[in-house]
Amino acid sequence: MLENFLLEQKTLFESGVQTVLRGQENRYRRIVIQNGNLVTNERSEESGICARVYKNGAYGFASTAEYSKDAAAKVIKAATDNSKYLDKFNSEKKQAYPSLVSAQITSPRMIIDYEQKVLVEMVKEIDAHIEKTYKDLLSRTVVYREDTMEKIIVTSDAADGHVSYPRCTIYVILNMTSKDGQPVELHQAFGGFGHKEDNFNDLQALYAKIDDLHKRLKDKAEGVYASAGVKTVILHPDVAGMIAHEAIGHTVEADLVQGGSVAGPNLGKQVASELVSIVDYANTAFGERAPLPVYLDDEGVEAKDAVLIKDGILTGYMHDRESAELYGATPCGNARGYNFSDEPLIRMRNTAVLPGKDKLEDMIASVDDGYYLLNTNNGQADLTGEFMFGITGGYEIKNGKLGRAILDTTVSGVAFDMLKTVEMVSDSVVWNTSGTCGKKQPMAVSMGGPAIKCKISIGGR
Repeated sequence: MLENFLLEQKTLFESGVQTVLRGQENRYRRIVIQNGNLVTNERSEESGICARVYKNGAYGFASTAEYSKDAAAKVIKAATDNSKYLDKFNSEKKQAYPSLVSAQITSPRMIIDYEQKVLVEMVKEIDAHIEKTYKDLLSRTVVYREDTMEKIIVTSDAADGHVSYPRCTIYVILNMTSKDGQPVELHQAFGGFGHKEDNFNDLQALYAKIDDLHKRLKDKAEGVYASAGVKTVILHPDVAGMIAHEAIGHTVEADLVQGGSVAGPNLGKQVASELVSIVDYANTAFGERAPLPVYLDDEGVEAKDAVLIKDGILTGYMHDRESAELYGATPCGNARGYNFSDEPLIRMRNTAVLPGKDKLEDMIASVDDGYYLLNTNNGQADLTGEFMFGITGGYEIKNGKLGRAILDTTVSGVAFDMLKTVEMVSDSVVWNTSGTCGKKQPMAVSMGGPAIKCKISIGGR
């Protein structure tokens, strides 16, 4: 746990400038077992201090990998000097950002460190269960990943805080031979916010989920290729959430709006069916703790929900303090840096499509000829909202009933166009908490929502 001596350094902040001092430690744990062999056993930490100073529209930044009082004093001075130097070349002087309500924010969970041996034994036990239970597999891989961060934030004119973000995930990757003699694969991630005792104390519950994964893999081994074209589909929440994150979420990050994203000219306009609403949640969603709760961002802004689309209308963007000032908006705590040496960027937190009123079984029954798309593994989207994602699992829908499984395919389209075709939205939300967003810096994010019925371009063989 980080020693909290940074509050004492406020006396070193220079008057007339806005300063944020941040101490941070990131911890990484990764264990990989392939077919019974331990092939990766990694454990590392990195920590340091950074300072960011804003003066007349110019930012000065400095960081060091040393975590001490002397190091804090040095980075404050270096960042302040950098801001003064850059201000010399700043022809357009800007006012200071409006001061925010001062508060002291502490997250309810801190980081627990398990012995590596305990984690390795758990992964071995899971692998042994898979080997014993499923004799028809071609290969198997079990991965344990832990990526946690702890931060102490001290500001001149906003909130201070001590927050931590523990997260651990187990990935199970299964392979078997298809009816045509080709290897087929499915994978799934389990876990989320917290530590081993929060997510994996009951391995029997995990085994039930692995059993479902194996059953879907057997279906896929007997599967067929999808028929190419624009099809009516039911998107599982994992797929709908990925599109919401990649093809919608990034276009409404205000720094990317400034860079020319499609969201810029569409603010206040209808960009989706009135059945669609999207929110980037801070720390509470649907009356419960959000999957990866954020309480304070790296500018000292207390985290609040950011409503992006409401009833099909694009209502707002995600901001840092700079873009909020530019657009006349209120920052909601979206500025985050991944390492102590990273300046904060506008990032998503828990981005979700809101649930509707439809039952999944009724949605499937309403489709005469289409697909139920369950899993996605990768993809890309650009600032026009155009996207393409790989689909690794799904089923045909024929005459309102699930049919044969489908083999790997792709889906593509333009997000705002696709969302305008949404006809039904299920009444339950599923979260995916294993995501790492790669916008310049990696960042832990979660995404989710209900199943949605829409039209989408699907690839064939």
